[in-house]
Amino acid sequence: MKEIVLAGGCFWGVEEYFSRIPGVIETTVGYANGTAANPTYEQVKTSTTGHAESVYLKYNEDKISLEELLDKYWQIIDPTILNRQGPDIGSQYRTGIYYIDKDDEEIILKSKNEEQKKYDKPIVTEIKPLKTFYPAEEYHQKYLKKNPNGYCHIKL
Repeated sequence: MKEIVLAGGCFWGVEEYFSRIPGVIETTVGYANGTAANPTYEQVKTSTTGHAESVYLKYNEDKISLEELLDKYWQIIDPTILNRQGPDIGSQYRTGIYYIDKDDEEIILKSKNEEQKKYDKPIVTEIKPLKTFYPAEEYHQKYLKKNPNGYCHIKL
């Protein structure tokens, strides 16, 4: 199994979107690459912890490749907007691809360069190694499965 962490605005919709993709084995929403240890949602939403609302994905590489996952990721974000997706504003809503396997970096950069051809403005999506990931509180996990009419900036 392979792993990657993706940030694309509010993590509820990103998680639900990826949970529906064949080959994605596990999803966990959480807070990535910030400075505060074990942050709470109340802390992260202030934009002072440096964390991005993110989704940890475990996937079966025999069923879906990283390239395919990234193609799907680019479809649900605007990678040219800094610290915002849909109506959600703040650094916690930035877009980011946080890799665990150093070998994935080349694939990610190639994917970004291909995606850039679709835009006049530069892509501002972070591409960095995963430094930290703290799972979000239980009520955020599988939020849209528990609350089918809940808020989502992604058209599911």
